[in-house]
Amino acid sequence: MEIAKTKILKFRQSPAFTGSMLFSVALLLNIIIQGPLNFFNPGNMNTLFMANTPFLLIVVAQSILLLSGTMDISIGIQLALVNVVAIMAPQELGVPIYVGWILGITASLLISLVMGFSCSVMRLPSMLVGYAMIFIIKGINVLIMDVPQGSVPKEYYKAYDSLLFGFIPVSLVIVTVVLIIASLAMQTKFGKHIYAVGGSPRNAYAAGISPVKVQMKAFLLKGLIVGIAGICLTLMTASGNPLQGENNGLTSLSAAIVGGLTFGGWGSISCGVFGAGFFVLIQNAVYYLFTLLYKIIPGFTVSSYWHNLISDIILLIGLMMTILTQKTQRRILKEGLMKQFRRGEEYESQ
Repeated sequence: MEIAKTKILKFRQSPAFTGSMLFSVALLLNIIIQGPLNFFNPGNMNTLFMANTPFLLIVVAQSILLLSGTMDISIGIQLALVNVVAIMAPQELGVPIYVGWILGITASLLISLVMGFSCSVMRLPSMLVGYAMIFIIKGINVLIMDVPQGSVPKEYYKAYDSLLFGFIPVSLVIVTVVLIIASLAMQTKFGKHIYAVGGSPRNAYAAGISPVKVQMKAFLLKGLIVGIAGICLTLMTASGNPLQGENNGLTSLSAAIVGGLTFGGWGSISCGVFGAGFFVLIQNAVYYLFTLLYKIIPGFTVSSYWHNLISDIILLIGLMMTILTQKTQRRILKEGLMKQFRRGEEYESQ
């Protein structure tokens, strides 16, 4: 019993606690509104994951950057870059579709190198660089694809929109593989260096860790994940659009923060996963709630504006809860460290 209490107390003090609670509440709301059988229906799960896999992946990518002490608000429009390259390369150059995908991921890695060089080497503010890159990438996208166009062979997007063994969404498998890769990376020396640099670049440098190299590697890992997310977006839409996904930059940042991450060394990738899950499930719950009201109340009708308003209010409340919880957690952590320090002094004096 004591061991269980200790684990619960330790979890309550972890950065992912509030995000996991918010995610659980959003999950419960969906189950109540839709019903357990409808919500956990393989078809419903497939639709939910298929439509939101690109967003889930870029939140993971954003989380890695936040842990290293930087960010990228242009990460949303980078999805469109991967999309237009993956569509236009086979269409204009006649290369196989998988070559177009490789070129799309390469484009994401190149943009990430530029971002990393600007933020880490040149030491420009990441928010300013990201804001400027949004317009630069938009211009590149429009040069490559001036209007929405193109298509994806049916066998490819049908494979993405399918179930393995009749109940496992292919998109869920993609998310799981990316999470495993990111988690393994965070358990290596590189992951430890990310936390060190994110916590204090100066102290990390004094310990022999190069903040520039660590953040450049973080940007490259982010670029790889965004590239995969862009391919998923291409398969989901089965076409190209040079201006889609821009808002996902700030939304991914918000989701990571709601999950419990802060700017530099506090949190984990699981925080980003919980935050992204909370965003997705709240929007899903609000949609089905209004759908239920349409059926129950004759003549009831509202515009999509109210859907977005209620979703955003709930997300804002979640963000405020996370910020308040983080302050309490940091205070408790500080008090615990002070107690350990005093005990050490008392032991030495004896």
